[in-house]
Amino acid sequence: MSTTANYFELTYQLTKREITGRYKGSMLGIFWSFVNPLLMLVVYTVFFSMILKVRWGSNGESQTDFAMLLFVGLIMYSFIAECINRAPGLVTGNVNYVKKVVFPIAVLPAVSCGSALFHWLISMVVLLLALLVTGHGIVSTSLLIFPVMVPLVLYGLGIGWFLASVGVFLRDLNQIVGVITQVLMFMSPVFFSVTKIPESFRGIFLANPLTTIIEQARAVLIFGQSLDWGAVAVQVGIAAIVCIAGYTWFRLTRRGFADVL
Repeated sequence: MSTTANYFELTYQLTKREITGRYKGSMLGIFWSFVNPLLMLVVYTVFFSMILKVRWGSNGESQTDFAMLLFVGLIMYSFIAECINRAPGLVTGNVNYVKKVVFPIAVLPAVSCGSALFHWLISMVVLLLALLVTGHGIVSTSLLIFPVMVPLVLYGLGIGWFLASVGVFLRDLNQIVGVITQVLMFMSPVFFSVTKIPESFRGIFLANPLTTIIEQARAVLIFGQSLDWGAVAVQVGIAAIVCIAGYTWFRLTRRGFADVL
């Protein structure tokens, strides 16, 4: 078996262990991966749609319409937020792997990303079921969500490698990253449409890659629109650069991990 195949197999096995280990010992077990996105959907929908009376666009929009649009944004944001939040502690939390010369520690951010991808898939299942139950139906363009996820996964990997490395040398990074991900949530169109952003601030939001990704996700999952392949291609190109740069940084700095740890 080739080295690449070995890495994929190792990443798969560690990801599976990571997922099962997270719910081990709990009464509901892996069923929590279904419960959590449902609770998240209900809480945010009640708060923004029923209490704050936020509306997405048209006056004829129902609360379920708002809920579905909101949930898509939350699903996409939650994936990248999980990758970013866990990254700084990946190496420092697995010191025994660092001291094993034969262990490829570069797979740790990939394992974290794989775990986040699993929870994203569960949330997608919840979304599709919710669309059926509420009478919206599943549009034919739904499968186009997978091309939309390509740049997001690449961003998650690249940022994960970079933060995992920096986290070894800067232990306060966990606190900093927590604040950054909170800011990122409100700087992304999770709770609102891009059209709601004032023109004077819209450029700042559009510079955020997550804006394009979330808007494209809503287009293919909710509105039944075709993918803007040009916009997605641009994001894939930028994300690939981020991914390669993050991995290169990790490889260059990993030699100093053992000295610090």
